[in-house]
Amino acid sequence: MKISSRIDGSIYGAILSSRPSSSAPARPGLGGCGSSKLRYGTLSVRTHREAGTIKPRDHARRRTQAEVLTFSNPRRTSFHMNTFYRPSLPSTCENHTATASALQTILPEPPQIRSKEELLALVDHQDAGTVEEHLEFFRDPYLRGYAPADGPNVVVSSRKDDIDYPSLEEVMQPNEEEREVLRDLRLAVISRLRNRFRADLDTIYQIYQRLPEPRMAYIPARLRHQLLRVLGQPDKKDSRSMLRYFAVVADVKNGGLPLTRAEWNGAISFAGRYVGTSTDVETESALNLWREMEQDAGIRGNDVTFNILFDVASKAGNFTLAEMIYKEMETRGYPFNRYHYVSLIHFFGLKLDGSGVRAAYKEMVKAGEIVDSVVLNCVIAGLLRAGEEESAERVYERMKASAGGSGSGSGSGDGDDNAGAAAGMPHRNYTTNKMITKVLMMFAKVGRQHPPLRPGFQSMAPLTPDLQTYRVLVNHYGVKMGDLAKVAQYLDEMKFHQIPLHGAIFLALFKGFHAHGGVPGSPWSERRLDSIWAAFLQALDDGVPGLRVETWLAMWALRAFARCSSSRDRVLQAYEALESRWELDQANARFMMDFLHGLLNKGAAVHIGR
Repeated sequence: MKISSRIDGSIYGAILSSRPSSSAPARPGLGGCGSSKLRYGTLSVRTHREAGTIKPRDHARRRTQAEVLTFSNPRRTSFHMNTFYRPSLPSTCENHTATASALQTILPEPPQIRSKEELLALVDHQDAGTVEEHLEFFRDPYLRGYAPADGPNVVVSSRKDDIDYPSLEEVMQPNEEEREVLRDLRLAVISRLRNRFRADLDTIYQIYQRLPEPRMAYIPARLRHQLLRVLGQPDKKDSRSMLRYFAVVADVKNGGLPLTRAEWNGAISFAGRYVGTSTDVETESALNLWREMEQDAGIRGNDVTFNILFDVASKAGNFTLAEMIYKEMETRGYPFNRYHYVSLIHFFGLKLDGSGVRAAYKEMVKAGEIVDSVVLNCVIAGLLRAGEEESAERVYERMKASAGGSGSGSGSGDGDDNAGAAAGMPHRNYTTNKMITKVLMMFAKVGRQHPPLRPGFQSMAPLTPDLQTYRVLVNHYGVKMGDLAKVAQYLDEMKFHQIPLHGAIFLALFKGFHAHGGVPGSPWSERRLDSIWAAFLQALDDGVPGLRVETWLAMWALRAFARCSSSRDRVLQAYEALESRWELDQANARFMMDFLHGLLNKGAAVHIGR
């Protein structure tokens, strides 16, 4: 992906240009190439031949090649190569001087084998204790100096109710038109399962609605399960995808057909995670579905069910319920896996318990799970939430050191190789995240059965900072702390690691301007906001992946201008720029218009009429 240099010069230059020279040393050149330019989001590499030297005039006509292992299945070869294979390409750097031109070849270093002790060394463990000690502290009120009233002791029933669902009848014979609809539905669902970008979920649901009532009477069992599977895996869980999924679930239940355990888990996940921040309402909905699943349908929850419930209760702030779910899971004897350990780290972060975060991480490593950037990002977020910024920054520095470099502040000659390694990572979307997680869980299982293989599996896990790392850091230091110098530093290092811009970074910046701007002498000035705004619009016009105008992003952008600008005309100009670039439906567009009127009336006490 290429991003215009104008973005590079505007977003980073706008912030970095105002930094004091005494506290911000000059950035050294990357890789020791005096005249080479490393473009943000683009990696240029050259390979060497087995014999001879590549002439400079022939180098421009040669394409980069990498030797790969061949697989026996030709259909899966390209898929596995694109998803998991990372060719290690030798990098060359051409030094343009007046005397001669020479090619320097830097061979990649072999992957570093990390033991459990080295993984534990990534996080400080002073006075960490164990997970049971910290949970006992929260369970026993006398340890905290007070004794609340003895409330109701909720016990989850494991009794299976005798609920008989009607057996699946033979599918109704469709006519020619209905047969055509079923054919289109089957093709769309299969295309979505093979490649999630080939078929849109809205299109699949529209085809499904073309069937006459009762729709499930025309759909065979296999297609029904496939339909629920694709509808349960949207690109982003929101109210629209949630209502769409529950509409199909209602048709299944009204038809007297049973839901599988995976489909129940999908419904519970939708009920608790369709909003950005879970509340008691979402928690109660998830618990009601769990009760219906176990008591009415007679299907006992598994480890996935309890992980969803624990995650929803923790994010809603209901720590007592989260501890009860944790205890119920232990009572039923479900083993912990990667999901549960990460949720436990996040749980102690929400409890503002830094030692508990370290204890949960230590137990995860000792359990033989594979540690990657996702786990360390959760550790950093938990430590920052607990107020331990120094500990979180040490973990971040060790993540950078695991890549062989120390970020933009280092002047090592192998900086290009480190940035190239970061850029060689796959684009993390829903499909790749799910696939990588399954592979890491498989590695952990095999590593526990065959301990000598575990160090090799751990060496394959990425530990370098990624987009989520900088998203956590920018949100903490920008939105919460208001430290613009720290934000500029992390944006600079994000650029060094060639991590593409994303809407989440712009959202954090707009929130920072709204929270800390509008004050005389504040570094979050209107001039810097204008520079960020120009970079944002340029990124939208260039079609940067992962960046689009949604209601949430547009609201915070308008709030930032309302706070930092003294003129309401500037807010109107920002609204017009967003309106010309968004793809909102009529309801959301009307909502944004109402939001603009309310924002202007609240800030300037004027009524805008059109």
